[in-house]
Amino acid sequence: MSDNNDISIVESAGRSWRLLLVGVLLLAVAGGIVSKLVSLYTLDQAFLQDQGDARSLRTMLTPAHRGVITDRNGEPLAVSAPVATIWADPSKADTHHQGLVRLASLLNMKRSDLVARLEKDSSRQFIYLKRQVTPELARQIETLKVPGVHVDVEYKRYYPAGEVSTHLVGFTGIEGAGQEGMELAYNEWLSGETGRKLVMQDRLGRTIKHIKSIEEAKPGQDIQLSIDLRLQYMAYRELKAVVQSHKADSASAVVLDANTGEVLVMVNQPSYNPNDRSKIDVPGLRNRAVTDLFEPGSTMKPLTIAAALMSGKYTMDSVIDTSPGYIRIRRSTIRDHRNYGKLDLTSIITKSSNVGATKIALSLHEDAVRNLFHNVGLGQSSGTGFPGERNGSLPYYPAKRVVERATMSYGYGLSVTPLQLAQAYLPLANGGLALPVSLVKLDGPAKGARVMPKGVAKNVLGMMETVTQKGGTGRRAAVYGYRVAGKTGTVHKSTRGGYADDKYISVFSGIVPVSDPRFVIVVMVNNPKGQEYYGGEVAAPVFSRISSNALRLLNVAPDQWPQKPTETVVMK
Repeated sequence: MSDNNDISIVESAGRSWRLLLVGVLLLAVAGGIVSKLVSLYTLDQAFLQDQGDARSLRTMLTPAHRGVITDRNGEPLAVSAPVATIWADPSKADTHHQGLVRLASLLNMKRSDLVARLEKDSSRQFIYLKRQVTPELARQIETLKVPGVHVDVEYKRYYPAGEVSTHLVGFTGIEGAGQEGMELAYNEWLSGETGRKLVMQDRLGRTIKHIKSIEEAKPGQDIQLSIDLRLQYMAYRELKAVVQSHKADSASAVVLDANTGEVLVMVNQPSYNPNDRSKIDVPGLRNRAVTDLFEPGSTMKPLTIAAALMSGKYTMDSVIDTSPGYIRIRRSTIRDHRNYGKLDLTSIITKSSNVGATKIALSLHEDAVRNLFHNVGLGQSSGTGFPGERNGSLPYYPAKRVVERATMSYGYGLSVTPLQLAQAYLPLANGGLALPVSLVKLDGPAKGARVMPKGVAKNVLGMMETVTQKGGTGRRAAVYGYRVAGKTGTVHKSTRGGYADDKYISVFSGIVPVSDPRFVIVVMVNNPKGQEYYGGEVAAPVFSRISSNALRLLNVAPDQWPQKPTETVVMK
């Protein structure tokens, strides 16, 4: 009996011990849980909050609005329109989602191609699916709610004037940075500063709530160019027509404000549409008015005559004997179109006499002609800051290089851009002041430097007027109702072996109206193919139409209305 009692006591003690052990373990677990809860809500709360936010809160970039480019009258030339970018996080993408069929259709892709791309980049967290889509298309894609596919807002550059102003304005790349033209030259000015905002995203990376703005996006600053879009359209139309009718390789036209040096027109052919760059070729990107060089030919003769008058050795009445129509200098022969005999300074310009210009240049100090060419801006930058602008070439020839000094007097042996040639004519239009040219609208009067006496500029301008009158080489440049001064130029194109006999550059540089000059206009047509190739035949008519439109559009009063015959009244 006692043995049974002992066994019962031992069993009871074993049960008590196990219950105690279980109780202790339960208390330990409960204590651990309570301790962890206390730790989570006190010591680790900040850490856990940060970790949770890191998995749900994101800092997103806010695109900045690029500055607007306008013409001098406020007409938009480059604006930024809101568009959207479609991108994906392949690591979170669901390649079996039913919305992929519709998504692929909206992106102009096959579903199989879309799935293959997502699977190929499954280890990545960001890939572009399509950029710069319309907001409407973006909204349709958002409604599909495909996991891992996202929509962000950005801006696309649009050019309302298209190919008419593209060589000057330029364009931006897909990232919004300037690539050509004024977009590139003023990229920092036009570019804004990207902003940042805090957003909450779900586990699929979709934005579900905007928390706050960390840094506001700062839009870029606007630029007002000097060009007049109305004149730009008309000049572009005329330039395109002459290239087509004469089958020319290219052409450029520049119109400057004679009193400020502002560029009112700058057009080139061939051109391109900056809104659709799928068919752009590299040569078509050039702004030929500031990048392409050519020998200006006889358009330099008015400046040579100005140098002669400034020297004091010649007056308006001075006469040069150009007989027998040519002159031998060393082993070179310089010719006129025919024997003009004795010519005064005005007639040398009117008839475009190479012999007359040569004799004058060689009679002056060796630096006289070149110095004036340099002072009016040739052989140096025009200072516009335009990307790719060329300085041209204005060599220095010592006294013994008589052939080179002679050819320079009538525009050979140096090179200019159309813009430089227009700038060189500014002193003849405004009374002897050289002005810096500007592609941006000026806020105040331009500051010029005197490079020739006012009287000399006025006299040479009067000589140039005879070029557009009967007997002159530029009669087709005349404008009904207005006095026009100018100079033609027909230049053989240079080749590796010298000058081509059948390739020409046709030029006309002019000033209008003579009584109160408003515009300096240069038209250059490169390699016209056909029976007409002289500057007076090809470039002068374009000058006439451009200047006629500009004068009438800007309400410049006529200064040469034809006089009606006086009626005689007979009294009876």
